[in-house]
Amino acid sequence: MRVFLDANILFSASMPKSRIGFLVRIAKQKATLLTNLYAAEEARRNLEFKSATSLPSFEQLLKECELVSERIAPIIIELALKDVPILGGAIAGNASHLLTGDERDFGMLFGKTVQGVTIVSPYLFGIELVKKKWMK
Repeated sequence: MRVFLDANILFSASMPKSRIGFLVRIAKQKATLLTNLYAAEEARRNLEFKSATSLPSFEQLLKECELVSERIAPIIIELALKDVPILGGAIAGNASHLLTGDERDFGMLFGKTVQGVTIVSPYLFGIELVKKKWMK
């Protein structure tokens, strides 16, 4: 399993005692975590503004992720311009999953597979990890 982490997941997973952080830690035991500089920089900017004390945790999480190329794969669906580097990065990185909490822009795609990448919310991803017996 190759899981691309969206900026909001990177942000949330960097917070102390975060449920998203717990989910990401479970996933990284058996999966490859991916992201790109676009998502990382957005998460970093938001952390600097909202929770600078979480930056060391964020930097550690980034070290545990494979940074995929800035090349963006062509996308066959219509997305907001700001979301193209996220899904395009997941596709270019051969991710099996795009983990995102962005319900407004990706919610209509939750549970669907687009160009080989299954787009999941943290809830759906948690259900999948339970089914795989990676967590209870």
